[in-house]
Amino acid sequence: MSNYIQISKELSEQIEEDRRKNYINPFAFKDENVIRRNPERDKASLQRPAFVRDIEKIIHSPYYNRYTDKTQVFSFYKNDDISRRGYHVQLVARIARNIGNVLGLNENLIEAIALGHDIGHTPFGHAGERILNRIYSEKTGRYFNHNVHSVRVLDRIFERNISLQTLDGIICHNGEFVQQEYRPKKLKDFEEFDNIVESCYEEKGAIGKLVPSTLEGCVVRICDMIAYIGKDRQDAMQTGLLKDLSSFTKCHIGVTNAEMINNLSVNVIENSYGKDYILMDNQYYEDIKLAKKENYQKIYFNEELNSKYDNIIEPMFWQIYDRLLDDLKNDRKDSVIFRHHLNFVRENEKYYDDEFTYQNGEHNQIVVDYLASMTDDYFIDLYKYLFPKGKYDVEYVTYFDT
Repeated sequence: MSNYIQISKELSEQIEEDRRKNYINPFAFKDENVIRRNPERDKASLQRPAFVRDIEKIIHSPYYNRYTDKTQVFSFYKNDDISRRGYHVQLVARIARNIGNVLGLNENLIEAIALGHDIGHTPFGHAGERILNRIYSEKTGRYFNHNVHSVRVLDRIFERNISLQTLDGIICHNGEFVQQEYRPKKLKDFEEFDNIVESCYEEKGAIGKLVPSTLEGCVVRICDMIAYIGKDRQDAMQTGLLKDLSSFTKCHIGVTNAEMINNLSVNVIENSYGKDYILMDNQYYEDIKLAKKENYQKIYFNEELNSKYDNIIEPMFWQIYDRLLDDLKNDRKDSVIFRHHLNFVRENEKYYDDEFTYQNGEHNQIVVDYLASMTDDYFIDLYKYLFPKGKYDVEYVTYFDT
């Protein structure tokens, strides 16, 4: 039997009374404090407040549409009922805005962070991220992480003058590191932020130390987990990997996607309202850790799925990477990396960067940028284009195979 909790009567009455008094949360980030690299551009207006500008810059980004065919968890299925990354970022935005609304936070900042948080993600989900990180690290000694790359997409590849607060929320969103308490850490300026970004490329464990500078960033970070834990279970049943949810532990947060979203959201609100930090109580913190652990055991560590990543997708990554790197080093202008990546970036930057300095960047980084930008289908099609007689191929499970 489903179990949905509600905000307590006491807190509900307090919130309603605060709203009647036009209470404003003093810990919410104020639009007038926004910081941009170029403060003379993108000034707020009545029609387009500060973080609405960020939202629109993100959804009009050249790579935003590619969310549609980037894997969330299940890569080898031709089934439109299974979540893709584009759906995931919308779920994060919706859940986080719901919580932010009750807490009296800046909902536009929340939405900007949520919609942009995975824009630098690789094809083939976290498996693709791990593979690209292995290759990049072996080639350069530096590390690839999708949250860091999301910042690079919006701030370096396409220089869109996104705010410091949005970029900070994006780089700090990593939903693999669950915490009970999320207390913002002040961030002074872009110089400090750039040092943080560089440390993530240089230090293996640096992303595990990231803390958002705003309550809005903290809310998105926890909602990244709330959005995927139950939804991944739902998708696992859609694929036939799971028959039902009976093997999962029944706990306070629930077992189903709907229960988890509702109950975790309520618990965060109950424990965070009026505070300068975001908090879950002890029981819910232990429950969410257990839920993640069981997801890994029953879904993410699935041997059949991971064998395809290891034995098919990773060798394809290596072959494509080496071919593109060789084409760059030898300045083969007819190569796809020139025609379909450098030219694509140039075309989308011509109104922002007259000199187009991106093409002068380090070759490995440019190859990584291109590979990370691809959807799953783009990647597969590119492999077939570059290696028409290649020995690797992907067989998809269709609607009618499950």
